[in-house]
Amino acid sequence: MLDKTAMMALGHIIDGAVVDRAEAGGIDVIDPSTGGAFARIPAGGKAEIDRAVQAARSAFEGAWGEKSALERGRILIRLAGLIEAHFDELADLECRDTGKPMKQARADITAAARYFEYYGTAADKHHGETIPYQKGMTVMALRVPHGVTGHIIPWNYPAQIFGRSVGGALAAGNACVVKPAEDACLTPLKIAELAIEAGLPAGALNVVCGLGTEAGAALAAHPGINHISFTGSPQTGTAVARAAAENHVQVTLELGGKSPQLVFADADLDAALPVIVNAIVQNAGQTCAAGSRVLIERSIYDDVMAKLAERFAALTVGPGAEDRDCGPIISARQLSRVKTLVDAALADGAKVVAKAALGADAPDGGFYYPPMLLDGAAPESRLAQDEVFGPVLAAFPFDDEAEAIRLANATPYGLTASVWTADGGRQMRCANAIEAGQVFINNYGAGGGIELPFGGMKRSGYGREKAFEGMISFTTVKTVVLKHG
Repeated sequence: MLDKTAMMALGHIIDGAVVDRAEAGGIDVIDPSTGGAFARIPAGGKAEIDRAVQAARSAFEGAWGEKSALERGRILIRLAGLIEAHFDELADLECRDTGKPMKQARADITAAARYFEYYGTAADKHHGETIPYQKGMTVMALRVPHGVTGHIIPWNYPAQIFGRSVGGALAAGNACVVKPAEDACLTPLKIAELAIEAGLPAGALNVVCGLGTEAGAALAAHPGINHISFTGSPQTGTAVARAAAENHVQVTLELGGKSPQLVFADADLDAALPVIVNAIVQNAGQTCAAGSRVLIERSIYDDVMAKLAERFAALTVGPGAEDRDCGPIISARQLSRVKTLVDAALADGAKVVAKAALGADAPDGGFYYPPMLLDGAAPESRLAQDEVFGPVLAAFPFDDEAEAIRLANATPYGLTASVWTADGGRQMRCANAIEAGQVFINNYGAGGGIELPFGGMKRSGYGREKAFEGMISFTTVKTVVLKHG
């Protein structure tokens, strides 16, 4: 368990060792629930990224690259077991580092272990192809790793996204360099230490702490990187893709969403309403796949809004360790952004229908924003178009199926969506017409499901993570043409 009184001094993980512990200086790690610093990480940059890339290259060309797929998989499965063995410690770190309620932190650590288990068992099961060609020739299309992969991890789900990105890359045979977000990097560092204990060779997995503008930019632009996985904002994703393009490096981008939840008049509201609320309250709305827009058929609009208002008013907000419905926003900067977007919407005519009350035990220095339900915003407003990344649900009425689909697609994003209806034909029509990488019918996963391919359309990015596709994306095809007569 964490020592809640000591300031932790953490270091990078480079070439199989913890280095450059931030005993003094560095970057303070802030507990969003209190606003106080409880750990310090080193401020890495170009030099540390270069050391990590060199270590990864040596591992890829040496001890890690020499291992069979079966051996790689067994190490990842051992890592999954070590994550489970350190479950309480990792959940404490995730809760304190991100501010999310403990039940969500525990779910995230469970998912992180499952990613390494999933990819560990999949490592020796992705195969190439043979291609019918000319007589006397055999053609093989082999799936081979890229080499050294870079991973830029966001602060909202550090343990989960570390697992889904790094797990697939290692299973495919790549060596990895990870730059976690400076706002929340403690679980990636701990899991990387456990990976060494699991038997991962030195240099196969490196984690460099630092600011995105320094360490992150250095990783994206490094000529020794062969593939980059990035999760974050569209603006930063563009910068990452531009830097990688200078080296002709492939990039997987997951860039967020403005996901709609469509509620038709024949929907089972008892099933739908708790899911709709959870889809925006989970992790204080700081989820790329948060269901931040609810589109409701006009004939039931008032009834649904009244029932949603009751649920929002009953939500509890407080420190992550208290395990309420909603914890704090990650940082003062992000809290200010949420406030600015909501205040602008209210000034333009939107109305607060209901909001949660902040618990009396919430520390004054914490970054709290009450979950709220808004009505009356224009579909073209920033509230309807921009990713707020806070626990704010905007509601919009529609008159028919065609209008519902038009509103669902009327943003630059296309990550996830849900459709609530008992009409089987409508279910498939909406699933086919909605521009999103995942469409849930009468349920909503908010990006959930380790076995489900995950990624976006339009401004939500390109490429796929999770599932088998998430491992395949960390490989490339090598064609071998054998003439044998």
